[in-house]
Amino acid sequence: MKKTPLYEKHVALNAKIIDFGGWAMPVQYTNVIDEHRATRGFAGLFDICHMGELEVKGPQALDLLQLVLTRNLADQTAGQVKLSALLNEDGGIIDDLTVYKMAKDSYMLVTNATPKDRDWQWIKSIQQAKKFDCSLKDLSDATGKLDLQGPRSEEILQKLTEADLKTLRFYHFCESRVTGFPAIISRSGYTGEDGFEIYATADVIGNIWDSLLHAGEHLGLKPAGLGARDTLRLEAGMMLNGQDMDDSVSPMEVPYSWIVDVNKEFIGKTAVLAKKNSGKGKKLVGIEMTGRGIARHGYKVLHGGKKIGAVTSGTFSPTLNKAIGMAFIDIDSSAPDTQVEIAIRDTMVHARIVKLPFYKRSK
Repeated sequence: MKKTPLYEKHVALNAKIIDFGGWAMPVQYTNVIDEHRATRGFAGLFDICHMGELEVKGPQALDLLQLVLTRNLADQTAGQVKLSALLNEDGGIIDDLTVYKMAKDSYMLVTNATPKDRDWQWIKSIQQAKKFDCSLKDLSDATGKLDLQGPRSEEILQKLTEADLKTLRFYHFCESRVTGFPAIISRSGYTGEDGFEIYATADVIGNIWDSLLHAGEHLGLKPAGLGARDTLRLEAGMMLNGQDMDDSVSPMEVPYSWIVDVNKEFIGKTAVLAKKNSGKGKKLVGIEMTGRGIARHGYKVLHGGKKIGAVTSGTFSPTLNKAIGMAFIDIDSSAPDTQVEIAIRDTMVHARIVKLPFYKRSK
């Protein structure tokens, strides 16, 4: 398994390490519920060094990204972050990723860990085939990434940086220093809370990790693993690539229509529009268990004794104190408040379809 630059720190904290897509990652330090509640109530610090960072730079960098990504980036300003999707020619989601505009003609794409190499090869093949005048560089091995999430994140991080975090808007970033080291600080995250994604070189990311834990030790900050990251993102209605979507899924079948600009050309557009206009297919919805049990990935969803879909993600929600999940459901049966049953082993357990997200923070 690959190890992040923080692996030895996780071992020293007695973290439980698991194989996550070929990476040795901490799933929990104490327990998932404590780490989840610390993030919602105070702050959580996550090692996200396994994710990918790709640089796209040059006179035609924007032209390349406009073709391969669904989101219109023409109006993106330097210092702004945009969520977008990378599709195949059949309109299926290869990856959902964030686009950082570093400067004119200079971008950083932040990818999910597992599809990073595929993203790279796909974008590179199109750049070469269309002869776009720009360069691509994989920065992943040289880059470390931490997510500091929760209502006290700003207070903790502000102790370690000269950047004025109060003026940093959501989905914007600045280049500054954290505990003396050059870093990119982005106000964004994957938990549904206020927080920051921090990028620095892999050789100093451990120093920043230590400094953040020290700065937050009296403010309720806890190191948090992938277990809490999963329950937090699920409460916030955020999808996990490879589980809630893959390259057989259209962005119109999941809550991603807002990152698809049909007024521009992009690879997969014809297939995406055909799927949208057919009015058929499936839709990703929220599931709330009304009976006892937790819906897990792959469990069948039934309505009136007939299979209408399958669960993609499920967990016990520490914030809501109930079992929740997501499922792909036939469009005709996907209305909120529809009563369904989840096949948990040999038992049919009652549930209902609900709107996403399950949790929204109070501003």
